[in-house]
Amino acid sequence: MKRVLNLWMTLLAAQCVFAQEDIQMSADKRAQTIDAALRQLNAGYVFPEIARKMESSIRARQKKGDYDWVTSGNEFAQLLTQHLQEISKDKHLRVRCEPKGFPRESAGLGNIARRKEAEEFERLVNHGFEKVERLQGNVGYLKFNGFMDPATGGDTVAAAMSFLANTDAMIIDVRDNGGGSPEMVALICTYFFEDRRHLNDLYFRPENTTEQYWTLPYVPGKKYIGKDVYILTSNRTFSAAEEFTYNMKTQKRATVVGETTGGGANPGGFQRLNENFGMFLPTGRAINPITKTNWEGTGVAPDIATTRDAALKTAHLHVSRKLLAKVKNPMQIDGLKENIAKLEKDLHSKS
Repeated sequence: MKRVLNLWMTLLAAQCVFAQEDIQMSADKRAQTIDAALRQLNAGYVFPEIARKMESSIRARQKKGDYDWVTSGNEFAQLLTQHLQEISKDKHLRVRCEPKGFPRESAGLGNIARRKEAEEFERLVNHGFEKVERLQGNVGYLKFNGFMDPATGGDTVAAAMSFLANTDAMIIDVRDNGGGSPEMVALICTYFFEDRRHLNDLYFRPENTTEQYWTLPYVPGKKYIGKDVYILTSNRTFSAAEEFTYNMKTQKRATVVGETTGGGANPGGFQRLNENFGMFLPTGRAINPITKTNWEGTGVAPDIATTRDAALKTAHLHVSRKLLAKVKNPMQIDGLKENIAKLEKDLHSKS
């Protein structure tokens, strides 16, 4: 259910970006929305003491009349989000306005329709996978912008990994990846480990339970074992994309190149507040089995720091130099030398 809610929130977020509609806010609507948001926070936010601090802060602002001037629904959602994040520092925590209305949670046909809409969205974005190619020097390049449902996107993962199976190193690009399903994180990680690995735990406050995530016993196609892996990051890399990066880094399976990531490690789900307002409520937190902590508020720091625009060429240069010291095929050696010279020239000209 958490995975479905996360994906549905992604769809709603995409709709809000392009929506030009708005609603007029009344005093009653403002008060009702604030009351509902604070109830949800106190009932389910992962850190109860921070929920109480958020309530105290919002109530003080409400008493001072800080929201009385807001007549736009979209502006109200943005302002409430800003004020909640000022206390929580939690980038997952967001209030959203939907002028056309949020559907009520219900069983049966409503959930089936939403599931079909989610599946169609996944199909249209190719389950998050944007590009798979073979770079100069027999280096694989894989770019994907979301961790979608492995039940529907697993075949796409297998196809991408099969295409790259014969490369000598791989660059994985998550610079534009905003996150998604921890189950998909586990599936993709599995291709890079020969033995079974404990990747991450997720603790959820409402159920007071901890879910463990391990690499899987089996994946279709060849695994990518004994070859260098580089992960490209930016400050837009977020949530499950950060988990993937953190998993691979703490397991010493990848070199991270680029910028420090966004810093969101608290998973959760969408909560309907009323007809026009909803909130993404972080109800859990990640616990890495190696570090016993996570990347919340700090992000995942790169091993090789550079700008997001220079990250691909920087990683390609590093891996090409490593391959040059290993390979014996004269044709590959000549290609690597040519590529190294070109990459060095390009990076130097932009420095």
